[in-house]
Amino acid sequence: MPRESYDIVVVGGGTAGCFAAATAARDGLDVAVLERKTEEEGGRIACGDAIKGTSTFPDVIDLDYLRDESFTNQGITLARFENPKTDENLDIGFRGGSGAIVDRKRYGEVLLEEADRAGADIHYETVVQDVVQNGAVTGVTATKRGSVTEYEADVVIDAAGTLSLLQDKADFGGATFDTNVNYQQFCSAYREVIELDEPVDWHNAIVFKPTAELGYLWYFPRTPTEINVGLGFQMNKEPMKLVEHLKRDVRNRPEFEGATVKDKLGAALPTRRPYDSAVAPGYMAVGDAAAHVNPCTGGGIPGAAKAGTWAAEAAMDAIADGQADDEDALWEYNRRVQTDFGKRFAAMDLYNIWGGTYDVDELVDIVSAMPGQQLADALALEGTTSMGWPLKIKTAVKTFGHWSTLFELKKLNDLATELKSVYDDYPATSDGLEAWRSRREGVMDEVYELCGADPKY
Repeated sequence: MPRESYDIVVVGGGTAGCFAAATAARDGLDVAVLERKTEEEGGRIACGDAIKGTSTFPDVIDLDYLRDESFTNQGITLARFENPKTDENLDIGFRGGSGAIVDRKRYGEVLLEEADRAGADIHYETVVQDVVQNGAVTGVTATKRGSVTEYEADVVIDAAGTLSLLQDKADFGGATFDTNVNYQQFCSAYREVIELDEPVDWHNAIVFKPTAELGYLWYFPRTPTEINVGLGFQMNKEPMKLVEHLKRDVRNRPEFEGATVKDKLGAALPTRRPYDSAVAPGYMAVGDAAAHVNPCTGGGIPGAAKAGTWAAEAAMDAIADGQADDEDALWEYNRRVQTDFGKRFAAMDLYNIWGGTYDVDELVDIVSAMPGQQLADALALEGTTSMGWPLKIKTAVKTFGHWSTLFELKKLNDLATELKSVYDDYPATSDGLEAWRSRREGVMDEVYELCGADPKY
């Protein structure tokens, strides 16, 4: 079997993988990216395409080039929630600037270009089959056009996406890597890119509409006439016929009459908290492969960019110290994730758990009655707005019949805030992980008792 040796092998050429590869290659390390797609298909992925911007992206690639090449609509100023029961809309303006919609394929192509420009070797049409392990992970075997090659590495970075094959193949016995993972903690999604004859009048909005099984439809305008349309459902619920459900809603929209479908694709993604630990000796997981995704919205691009960069930085330090086979040498990556976006995603997961115990109609009634900015701040755990007494009275009247649910939601919000403080204290070494988990599970026990939900983990 042919063998190739690198300092770092990255499996997967998505956001997390490309940021990891570019970070390490720019620092002079030998890096390979193993991408299963062809070069022509590289970058194509099922995604909602919505993004807040690049302001939080690590500065390891040419962010101006990325924006110029792939941001097709930078004028998103509000989120619109459609009430399927009343045909009314709830519009919530963005704070602190506008959002954007990207051409996800071109975005992915630029990331691969940037990883290549930084000095990483991109191996297209390369499908990983197994993990090479001798106590620590020391590489992977992969097939390209029928030929099998072993790729040796000091560190393997798993950016292979949701329910990564590498995690099925690796032996994590004795490691801290989180294996408390099952398919019910994920969702199935489907999206189409639709071309319209006439511009929509909501081209400055990302549009959401709730569906059964705690899912939602989305309508995200890449341009005024090109719309990314999709939906998903959680895998702990009854399966939905995604394509039929989507087509039925599209047919009921007058602005979509005569539209043509340009592209269609399905995917699975995490709707769970980030992995407690995403490192093992010689091995790190990033992006979707470590559940670095907002469990309520499915958004994961900025988190993946950060995770890939931080993983590469930790890997470089461990390699320089000759300690790549020691997971504690990689541990700083875990700490950075969990005390940054990880704590917010873990808190958002509580709303996922709570929402799963309610009928969608009741949730829609509550959302429709709540003032938009207060609702947005509650779900974002910002706590930056308050209600005057006239607004409180008006809201109380509109939500009559749901007061007990709202009180429960208030208590859940308090627990989410408490959970974030637990994540702020994520341990500096693996020795503190079990004590930290015990403290975290104390909060989770209160959540399950409050919601009457079965434990998710």
